[in-house]
Amino acid sequence: MHVLITGAGGHLGRKLFDALEQDDGYRVSGIDIRPVDHPNIHAADLADGADWAELLNGVDVIVHLAGDREPAASWVSAVEHNMDATLELYHHAAKRGVSRVVLASSNWIHGDKRFTDDMLDSNTPPGPINAYGMSKLFCERTGAFFARHHDLSVICLRIGWTQWTHDNRPGPHMAMGRWGQEMWLSDRDFLNGTRCAINAKDVSFAALNLMSDNPGMRWDIDETRSVIGYSPQDGSRARITPRIALTSWLKNTLTVSVPKIIERRFPSW
Repeated sequence: MHVLITGAGGHLGRKLFDALEQDDGYRVSGIDIRPVDHPNIHAADLADGADWAELLNGVDVIVHLAGDREPAASWVSAVEHNMDATLELYHHAAKRGVSRVVLASSNWIHGDKRFTDDMLDSNTPPGPINAYGMSKLFCERTGAFFARHHDLSVICLRIGWTQWTHDNRPGPHMAMGRWGQEMWLSDRDFLNGTRCAINAKDVSFAALNLMSDNPGMRWDIDETRSVIGYSPQDGSRARITPRIALTSWLKNTLTVSVPKIIERRFPSW
C-alpha cells in the first residue's frame, strides 16, 4: 500500500513517516512545505496543486497532516494553509484515484464546550471559537462532500494533544488545565490510531476522536474503536493542582458565567 503523508517533516508527520517506512506493508512518500533531508519527502505548497499533483499518482491513502496547527492562527493563514490547501488535496486525490484521505482534524471544533459537561462525539454540535477550529470544521464538511459525491473515503481524526516537549509525558505542566490533560494522546496511540484509519474497511466518511484512554475525559473513543478498530494502549488521569483549579474557575467565570448573567439582565443588548 502506498501512503503519502502531507506535513511529513513536521512533529507528527515525521513520526508517522519513520514508523511506516520501517513497516514492510507500506510504501511511504511525503510532501512538506519546507525542504526535508529525505529523498522521498518532496517540497511543495499544497495551496498550489500544480506543484505536486503528480506525486499522487499510484497513491492509495493520503494522511493529511499539513497545515497551520496553531490555535492562534490568523484567518489569512487558516484559509490558505488549511482550507484552500485541503480543498486542493481532495480535488486532486479524487481525480487521480486515491481511495482515502485521513484528515488531521482537531478538538478545537468543540472549543466552546471546554467549560461544559457535554460528552464529545461525532453527534455533538460543533462550536469552534477561533479561525483554526473553523478551518478544521470546514475541512471535515468538505471531506463529507467529497465522500458523498466523489467516492473518496475520508476519515477525520480529531487528534488529541501529542506534545513536542516533555517527551510527550502527560501531567500538570500541560496548558489548558483539565481540558488539556484529558485530551492527551501518546505517541504509540497516535501511530496505532492512524494505522487503523489507513487500513479500515468500508468507511465512506467518519469524524472520530483520537485520544488515549484517559480516565474521566469527555471525549468518546468508543466510536473510534467501533469504526476503525482503534485499541489505545495508554491513558492518564488529569492531575488538578490548586493553581489549575483556580485558573479554570476564573476562566469559566469570565467566559461562561458572566456573559450568561449579562444576557439575562440585558436581553436587548
